[in-house]
Amino acid sequence: MKILRNKDTDFTEIVDWKYEPKFEPINTEYGELNIHYIDEGSENAKTVLLLHGEPTWGYLYRKFVDPLVANGLRVVVPDLPGFGKSDKLSERNGYTYEKYVDWMNTWLNNLDLSHVTLFGQDWGGLIGLRLVVKNQERFSSVVVSNTGLPTGERPLGEAFESWRNYSQTVENFHIGGIVKGGSVSELDQLTIDAYNAPFPDDSFKEAARQFPLLVPDSINNPSYAHNVEAWKELKKWGKPFLCAFSDKDHIFKGVENSFIKHIPGADGMNHVVIKDAGHFLQEDKPQECVEAILSVID
Repeated sequence: MKILRNKDTDFTEIVDWKYEPKFEPINTEYGELNIHYIDEGSENAKTVLLLHGEPTWGYLYRKFVDPLVANGLRVVVPDLPGFGKSDKLSERNGYTYEKYVDWMNTWLNNLDLSHVTLFGQDWGGLIGLRLVVKNQERFSSVVVSNTGLPTGERPLGEAFESWRNYSQTVENFHIGGIVKGGSVSELDQLTIDAYNAPFPDDSFKEAARQFPLLVPDSINNPSYAHNVEAWKELKKWGKPFLCAFSDKDHIFKGVENSFIKHIPGADGMNHVVIKDAGHFLQEDKPQECVEAILSVID
């Protein structure tokens, strides 16, 4: 197993991403893994943690950062290992759901973040909610969007099965094209190129290829028991918990109801359905997402 690192030149053509890169090394069984993140407005007391999913990176939140900082918030945006400017593994079997939780938990505690509001979309929710459960004293509120916390006890749905099959069979796993296809708005070529930038060749795409296989789809999945335990804790979570799902995401349509029904902190919240937005609602409706975050903090 090798650790792959992008060259700085992979990101020289990125537009609208002016933020200073920071790296936090964590020790893993494969060696030292550098997790890239940005940290803006660090002088502010309250923190917003923006977690991306498959197959994006922190660039997905480029239109969130400045407005949130302007509202007096610290904004921290990491790239999950295998994505963005973070280190990547050369072999797919190095990535598991539980390793992601452990890696990001180490990163979170190394940064000693507190008074945190999580915004988690896609895998940013699957991993982020596990971080919330593990570090309840660090988190003040949660916003989830187009995500879930599956245990494997129920089918994942036809739309997800179709996506997973595509991810494993398509020859050219075109990252920018996938983000474009999951957005309602038209992405220009520079934006598509920015999503492709972390993947100069297929050897860098092992995490992106593997992620769809890691979602718990049966009680025999290694993460089944962990997610069942996480749900037990979430069913006692009384701090603000907001759902901000989009109306044109076929994979996660209706999943918000599992949160609203079972989590005490979701009761009485002004949950929002973001109109005319696809799976990557950060691309389609960034302002509405920012407003949802501010509403839960206020």
